Amino acid sequence: MPQIVQFTEPGRAELVACEAQPLTTGCVRVRTRYSGISAGTELTAFRGTNPYLTKSWDTERRIFVDGPPTFPYPVMGWGYSEVGEVVEVADDVEDVSVGTTIYGAWGHRSDAVIPANRVAGQVLPAGIDVLDGVFARVGAIALNAVLAAAPCLGETVAVFGQGVIGLLATRLVTLSGADAIAIDPVDRRRDLAVQFGAQATLSADSPAGAGAAVRDLTGGPGADSAIELSGSYRALHEAVRAVSPDSRVVAAGFYQGEAGGLRLGEEFHHNRVQIVASQIGATPVSLGARWTPQRLGTVFLSRIARGDLDTKPLVSDVLPAAAVADAFALLDRGAEQTLQVVLDFGDPR
Repeated sequence: MPQIVQFTEPGRAELVACEAQPLTTGCVRVRTRYSGISAGTELTAFRGTNPYLTKSWDTERRIFVDGPPTFPYPVMGWGYSEVGEVVEVADDVEDVSVGTTIYGAWGHRSDAVIPANRVAGQVLPAGIDVLDGVFARVGAIALNAVLAAAPCLGETVAVFGQGVIGLLATRLVTLSGADAIAIDPVDRRRDLAVQFGAQATLSADSPAGAGAAVRDLTGGPGADSAIELSGSYRALHEAVRAVSPDSRVVAAGFYQGEAGGLRLGEEFHHNRVQIVASQIGATPVSLGARWTPQRLGTVFLSRIARGDLDTKPLVSDVLPAAAVADAFALLDRGAEQTLQVVLDFGDPR
């Protein structure tokens, strides 16, 4: 019987049985091989801090309003970093075949029925490991943030937060021709940032603040832009302090609650800093229709296939799907050695 990950209540994740989805016209059935857990968005659902769990999302006006939560507990099917094999196709499907390995977002579940036109462009490139497929979405998030920062050859970009997405952003900044300064409180993650191409690293716990440390490192003017990926308001404030006047800060973390530590009357105001939100639902407006969320994933995986990027150092834990409670406990504890935690649903063959 198919299985799916469920958040039964805040702080409790489990693998439960679910009904098999019928294969309908224009769809394919995918058996999940691996599913990566997000240490940002998904932890907010696990902990109960995500606004979808406490407020109602008005889809027409695109605002959160008071009312019944959009996703009440138990919450099923979260997850957006899956890779698996097509095991069945509807009679009318011609562009996706059985045996094809695809990546996408269908949630932490053992199998899923997905429209073929949604996954036809999400075939895992030849020559890369199946496990690399779980990084397509987080890689797309990192690339989206880098595109929003728009680094130019020879510029300096300060990347705040060296978790999985931050490390990927650091690598993508360097592939874009800019120099990356990686900021994080954890020694091991700063060491990994160097491995991923950072020209310099700084501790987020610098006594004068990371923003001032970036300015000292650049000789005074500050970074040309900054990307904040930790989801900390304090880090966002330091990112604002780190950049030169009339520069851009890309806020790509998932910030929770009220903005403690973010003081917009200081450097933000006096240096005319632009804060831009980056979220995977859309690409930067300046890029027009040429870039789409699907293209982000395609480009990211192509860099793995070309050997420009190696995700293996990011995988800290691969656990059987039945151990999902342990997987979320690992992430919730925030141990220094924990990076990408992956659920293994087993080989479908």
